[in-house]
Amino acid sequence: MTSSRRDFLRTAVLLSAAAPLAAAGCSTTDPEKEKAGGGTLQKAKDSGTITVGFANEAPYGYTDKSGKLTGEAPELARIIFKNLGIDEIKGVQVDFGGLIGGLNAKRFDAIAAGMFITPERCASAAFGNPEYVAKSAFMVPEGNPKGLKAAEDPGKKGVKVGVLTGAVEAGYAEKTGVKKGDVKTFADQASAYEGLKAGRIDCIWLTRISLADLLTKHKGEGFEVTDAFTPVIDGKEQLGAGAFAFRKADSDLLNAWNAELGKLQQGSKLLPVLQPFGFTQAEMPGPDDTAAKFCQG
Repeated sequence: MTSSRRDFLRTAVLLSAAAPLAAAGCSTTDPEKEKAGGGTLQKAKDSGTITVGFANEAPYGYTDKSGKLTGEAPELARIIFKNLGIDEIKGVQVDFGGLIGGLNAKRFDAIAAGMFITPERCASAAFGNPEYVAKSAFMVPEGNPKGLKAAEDPGKKGVKVGVLTGAVEAGYAEKTGVKKGDVKTFADQASAYEGLKAGRIDCIWLTRISLADLLTKHKGEGFEVTDAFTPVIDGKEQLGAGAFAFRKADSDLLNAWNAELGKLQQGSKLLPVLQPFGFTQAEMPGPDDTAAKFCQG
């Protein structure tokens, strides 16, 4: 995250090349029309515009110094929605914890925030197939003085863990033995980093991708990112599969998104979109990595 990804509806950002900033509108999806192919997707095609909720988290979606919203999710949205005949995307910077609520309240038509697919979230929204599958890591002081390498280590060693509000890592930490009082939540990456720097926490737990990006902003300041690892919760590996999400009624939009995403994957065109933001072939989804799989947990 850059400045703050969790100031609800704080900033509206127009993703078209012509104008970097614009106010975002609301959609009025009719579930019955959507079933007949006349809902959100058709409305967006007719108007040439769709509204998408983002959270200000680098490298997934963030506002750069020029005021342009960029990141893996915005750049992917530009390509896929253009292929669907929707040229203008109005992006709304949203508090991460309010993304699904804002979607279902029709403040926007889709979520694009590197949000992991989880069974709990699948109960409230319809996820597209993942555009990436990521592992976890810790940011720690250089030399890793606490010896944190695996998901179980913070709990075993009684350290304080920094996580982001609303993110899955809080649950991972508690389920792998970290005392509830030792799990410290922060509004964004910047405040978590300040907490680590001040010694209020011993590590930050996020995806390797997020932490690698954060480290580039603080080179030479005495911190490092551990090797990636996969938490195992209740006997199941917890890979973070990031995807766009839509309202459950918007099946036409969901299916159209998945079809275009599939074309990019099959043509080996997905990685070049995500690569500038630190993603590698190791994060590319496999043929069995579907939304249905991750919704099952």
